[in-house]
Amino acid sequence: MNPSLLFAQQSHGRIQNIYLVDKANICRNKVQVIKQFEQAGTHANRYDVTILVNGLPLVQVELKKRGVAIREAFNQIHRYSKESFNSDNSLFKYLQIFVISNGTDTRYFANTTKRDKNSFDFTMNWAQADNSLIRDLKDFTATFFEKRTLLNVLLNYSVFDVSDTLLVMRPYQIAATERILRKIRSSFEGKTLGKPESGGYIWHTTGSGKTLTSFKAARLATQLDFIDKVFFVVDRKDLDYQTMKEYQRFSPDSVNGSDSTAGLKQNLSKDDNKIIVTTIQKLNNLMKSEGGLPVYTQRVVFIFDECHRSQFGEAQKNLKRKFKQFCQFGFTGTPIFPENASGAETTASVFGSELHSYVITDAIRDEKVLKFKVDYNDVRPQFKAIETEQDESKLTAAENRQALQHPKRIAEISQYILDNFRRKTHRLYGDNKGFNAMFAVSSVDAAKLYYEKLNALQDGSDKPLKIATIFSFAANEEQDAIGDIPDESFEVSALNSSAKEFLNAAIADYNACFRTNFSVDSKGFQNYYRDLAKRVKSKEVDLLIVVGMFLTGFDAPTLNTLFVDKNLRFHGLIQAYSRTNRIYDATKSFGNIVTFRDLEEATVKAITLFGNANTKNVVLEKSYSEYMEGFTDQTTGEARRGFIDVVRELKERFPDPTAIEKEADKKAFAKLFGEYLRVENILQNYDEFSTLREFQEIDESDPEAMGAFKERHHLNDGDVDELKSIEMPSDRKVQDYRSTYNDIRDWLRREKASAEQGESTIDWDDVVFEVDLLKSQEINLDYILELIFEYNKKTKSKSELVDEVRRVIRASIGNRAKESLIVDFINQTNLDELGDKAGVIEAFFAFAQAEQRREAEELITDEKLNAEAAKRYIATSIKREYASENGTELNSILPKMSPLNPRYLTKKRDVFQRISAFVDKFKGVGGKI
Repeated sequence: MNPSLLFAQQSHGRIQNIYLVDKANICRNKVQVIKQFEQAGTHANRYDVTILVNGLPLVQVELKKRGVAIREAFNQIHRYSKESFNSDNSLFKYLQIFVISNGTDTRYFANTTKRDKNSFDFTMNWAQADNSLIRDLKDFTATFFEKRTLLNVLLNYSVFDVSDTLLVMRPYQIAATERILRKIRSSFEGKTLGKPESGGYIWHTTGSGKTLTSFKAARLATQLDFIDKVFFVVDRKDLDYQTMKEYQRFSPDSVNGSDSTAGLKQNLSKDDNKIIVTTIQKLNNLMKSEGGLPVYTQRVVFIFDECHRSQFGEAQKNLKRKFKQFCQFGFTGTPIFPENASGAETTASVFGSELHSYVITDAIRDEKVLKFKVDYNDVRPQFKAIETEQDESKLTAAENRQALQHPKRIAEISQYILDNFRRKTHRLYGDNKGFNAMFAVSSVDAAKLYYEKLNALQDGSDKPLKIATIFSFAANEEQDAIGDIPDESFEVSALNSSAKEFLNAAIADYNACFRTNFSVDSKGFQNYYRDLAKRVKSKEVDLLIVVGMFLTGFDAPTLNTLFVDKNLRFHGLIQAYSRTNRIYDATKSFGNIVTFRDLEEATVKAITLFGNANTKNVVLEKSYSEYMEGFTDQTTGEARRGFIDVVRELKERFPDPTAIEKEADKKAFAKLFGEYLRVENILQNYDEFSTLREFQEIDESDPEAMGAFKERHHLNDGDVDELKSIEMPSDRKVQDYRSTYNDIRDWLRREKASAEQGESTIDWDDVVFEVDLLKSQEINLDYILELIFEYNKKTKSKSELVDEVRRVIRASIGNRAKESLIVDFINQTNLDELGDKAGVIEAFFAFAQAEQRREAEELITDEKLNAEAAKRYIATSIKREYASENGTELNSILPKMSPLNPRYLTKKRDVFQRISAFVDKFKGVGGKI
């Protein structure tokens, strides 16, 4: 929030700034509390508790009784946001923080409408500095709502990112920032600047938001009057477009992206430029080439965004020799300890003592990062011996075409990736949903072999994966730590001619795919790197093959799978795995690691080093058999039923889901099928479950089909008998379950909105509908229309066709509103005249667009709306795929009637609901109103 507002003051003819909040002296701000404030929007809403700062509502608290799922409070906040917070002239638009609680669990989160941040996964518990959580409402109130703490969170620990999304820092981020600031002050007052004890390091696990913490620490350090300069130091490849834009937001002249030191030297000379963003390479060049710069004797703070590898060497020695009064702080997710140091230096010996830690077990407990599911995929018997080899010297010797790069092995792994990609990335349903993946390989030669084989195997596919690759020259420097992933620079000139030729061809493929114009020269390659990073984050690239680049520091929540044919150890292993474990939505339940080498021992060693002996039980996902048969969660003590038990209960209790009538049965089914969706979503990533699914489609009486199936999956007769013993619901039955689940969800929403709600004696507050999981298996409209073509060939009965199509549509969330439209199309069209799937699709859209125009005219006439304004409003609503009553658009289409007329609000609500239903029915069909 902007802390000042400019008003033209006519008294004395002067213009004055009126400050809404005082950021310099935060305790001068007045804090007030109100409760049960009522505000009208689409519905009249009464808010539980609102906290005002100088009269502005900045914090909203939503409370539920003990025993109610806390998600219900989150859902209510989400509903208020749509219905009333953002209505005309509402001061509640300025809310910054929401707090939700059911007494035993209390969380806070930022007010944002950004889709990938507006999720329950981004709520957070308050915590003490040692990361112990403060869940209880009374304890939360006594700490978080202490006046100075709350104002600090609002005014100092909230930031807008480059896309104007509001972020509120998490407790461990705040604790680390405050410890850095405290250390800077104590070093200045104790006259220890320039000595090892003046600094320290922050150990925050990969994926926990280190860049935001270091960014805020750097910014707040510039506000200390005894500090002359703050250097924020990154490695060259990490100073990407996004980082530069973030820093330019609050210090436009602080970032200089050029390779020359001239820009850095010029920035240093500016008195008003207190923060300097630079790369370690450029800083080192400056120290080597410039002797007596004034900055060397000034009081300086260095903050290293990632404090190992390049910071340990020559640059660190030059820094300590040149600068006289400095303190330095490093951030790392994987510190260098004596156990994984190859030389004498460790993170602590270079930067000083650990100031704050938030390790992977903390982050998983707090649901801020995901667990890892690690599969050693060993279905290539011919190469098993070399894939399980642990001796590094033998592995290095095996990196050739006769062993690990044998053409047959490359082909088998490539085929496995193509066969399983859509399942692993949750793309089995619909079009371009789910996630994307990365493939880490051992060398440029391996990258070339895999890139060419994957593209050759999918040649002719109607929906080929978009595959890209990136690599550059990695200097053969001595490693600072065991398991280091070699640092690839932007220098491609040192590549041998074969590697350069391949990179040229891969970039040419990329240019052809995305209509870009990148090249292998240094500047063109940097631009390719940045463009590729952007397209991976937006899922435009399906599979990215890498050697070292993008395995450290790259943050893309849309990545859920890492294929590995590379020897990884210690922090290099954790860094690579951690590309996959960013939270995204309920569908992404863990980071999916599929390794074609036996990295089990290396994985356990790495996660034990960065945690403790029990860490593997927290960090690694359960086995297939545990999810099938059930297990007890060691961290919570909670007993979790397996898939087999859930399926059995569904079959026994609800053999015909369409026959469910009693409200108690509806609730029981909703809870049980939600449990099914959760465990089925997890099992989808297991190869064994894929095999079980495929077995359901095999004709057991066909010995040839059974033989091929057993050979494909390396199964014996005993394995097949085990598959036979597991009961699976048919696809048709699951469709019926999904349809009933959707019906119950729609029924409950209507009930809650109706006057009869008070008549129900059943409490639904502990039921959470798994909408994200339903959406992950959502089928799109084209798929439904293609099914119509297929079904019509099998059956010539329109009534049977309609029944089949209704079942499919009702199992879908996004297309349920189109049921009547699609059924009318079937009944009014001679499908036999449409020769192929494309013809059905074309005919449907023509039909739907005509219906859209007819129904729009009917709606406007029935409701006596302002025709031109109504058409604009409906067209806009269809384009954004929902109707909104924010602003004045809706008011302008209503028939002339005084807002004071008692019927005005009723008319407005009725029109809004009718248009909302119209938009749900016709969104996505195109055409004009």
